Amino acid sequence: MAEPPILTLADIALTFGGDPLFSNLALSVHPGERIALVGRNGSGKSTLLRIMAGLTLPDSGARFLRPGLTVGYMAQDPDFGGYATLGDFAGAHVDPAEHWRVEMAMEGVKLDPSLAPEAASGGERRRAALAKILAEAPDLMLLDEPTNHLDIAAIAWLEGWLRETRTAFVVISHDRAFLRELTDRVLWVDRGEVRRLDRGFAAFEEWRDKVYEEEDQQRHKLNRLIKAEARWAVEGISARRKRNQGRVRRLADLRAERSAQIARTGTAKMEFESATRSGKLVVDAEHVSKGYGERVILRDFSIRVNRGERIALVGPNGVGKTTLLGILTGRIAPDGGKVRLGTNLVPALFDQNRQELRDDVSLWETLTGDAELGVSGRNDQVMVRGRPRHVVGYLKEFLFPEIQARGPVSALSGGERARLLLAKLMAKDSNLLILDEPTNDLDVETLDLLQELIDDYEGTVLVVSHDRDFVDRVATTTVAMEGDGRATIYAGGWSDYQAQRPPDAGPEPKAEPKPARAAPREAPKPKPRGKLGFAETHRLETLPGEIDRLTAEIGKLEALLADPALFTREPAKFRKATDALVARQGALHAAEEEWLRLEALREEIEG
Repeated sequence: MAEPPILTLADIALTFGGDPLFSNLALSVHPGERIALVGRNGSGKSTLLRIMAGLTLPDSGARFLRPGLTVGYMAQDPDFGGYATLGDFAGAHVDPAEHWRVEMAMEGVKLDPSLAPEAASGGERRRAALAKILAEAPDLMLLDEPTNHLDIAAIAWLEGWLRETRTAFVVISHDRAFLRELTDRVLWVDRGEVRRLDRGFAAFEEWRDKVYEEEDQQRHKLNRLIKAEARWAVEGISARRKRNQGRVRRLADLRAERSAQIARTGTAKMEFESATRSGKLVVDAEHVSKGYGERVILRDFSIRVNRGERIALVGPNGVGKTTLLGILTGRIAPDGGKVRLGTNLVPALFDQNRQELRDDVSLWETLTGDAELGVSGRNDQVMVRGRPRHVVGYLKEFLFPEIQARGPVSALSGGERARLLLAKLMAKDSNLLILDEPTNDLDVETLDLLQELIDDYEGTVLVVSHDRDFVDRVATTTVAMEGDGRATIYAGGWSDYQAQRPPDAGPEPKAEPKPARAAPREAPKPKPRGKLGFAETHRLETLPGEIDRLTAEIGKLEALLADPALFTREPAKFRKATDALVARQGALHAAEEEWLRLEALREEIEG
């Protein structure tokens, strides 16, 4: 006989202001279930989690917790009032005899238990909230973005802990690798409805797309039916219409049904645009070293970054990834070695701390103002890559309704703040994107779009991220910072780095609390490649299209330069076309060489 659920919600309804957030909501969580709670930013995921925790009361409906069982809730913004240290906060409701749980959890999330809350960063406070719920060991854990502000090693530790526990949990996360690894159920919050999939997150996106496809088909049928009934109402004989008022009422009902349908939230219309083409060389760092006191960040590090590359920096929190990013972009001077920047660089920075956003100003002023130029932000135009746009229309492209335009930044969620900063960033021309933890708080759909934009971007990208799936999808090169000044360069993304990492490189962040070291080998040999990495497979698929595009552009330029009078009539245009032809011919040669190398590697692997 099936064990009764831990928690049940029945006929839940909740309205904030206008449209209902939830209505007639019903769900249950059974022992041992591992549930991913997903949905667009602003869809109500965190609110639903608070209802499940009993912290937000619905307008109507019932919440039932099985007697004798407990629910633990990890908030995004915990209250530390009355606690002298983060350790006191984490162990407040833990039996002294089981204080080892607190110590284990604090060690797992890499947190000093003696740290005072007022001295802790936002990320450290979030990690303390995670340690608290792990130490309390409730029967049901409700986790709201637990991987935010965790480095890859800590995420791997948390994955191992959750994999081993028999405790049921519901988790909100943007980290697809984390959700794929752990979950066996999905709750999808979509336009006030909560749909359930009794499979893990790995099956979610295909299921979601199928739901959308079926919905589009039903809407198409409804529109055709309305069109047919409307034609009958207009063209039918007047007397016949009077005798058949039922069909007239049916037409009205069909139109009401269509009006009642809630449109899907669109995808933000984001677009990066390259400015003046940079030189082929973007960054050349030779034998760079950097330290702060006795702490060594970099030791004898060299890298050469060419135009169009996507470089990902990975490693534990505090190892110096943001410092290396500053060194490579000329914002931080190294202690030793030299860094040479290329020509015509136009950088754009996405800062992980969102320092370009001020809580006390509105979204409108954030986009239209410019502190450096002394612009107040009171006008109604925003310059988007040199072209004026009305600020409300531009905000709508990033899924902000007009009512939010005059609202303060302080009222935005984490995902909305990320979207606003992307809107500010994308209004600028650039040819060098510097992205420091861009994925925090973004929903899956916006992450997909950001990955596509980076892939299509003609400039160069430097990115710091703890999101393994994101690194796999965008990086052509990964720089792994492993502490003690060590920074090693690997081709490809995260999975490629893991495959290439030598067995004697020290403990790697596996998904167990205490990863074992690989046994020493007398003569380590590279492992045979089992398959192409994600980045290599993606390049092999996209290179033919790139080669075709370059070939077509070369043909157009050659046709233009075939005009013998062009040089004397328009010398500047002739010179520009000549430079473009040389550049595209070089790019075509490089693309063909890369395709031949990858195709040969694929054939070798497949035997």
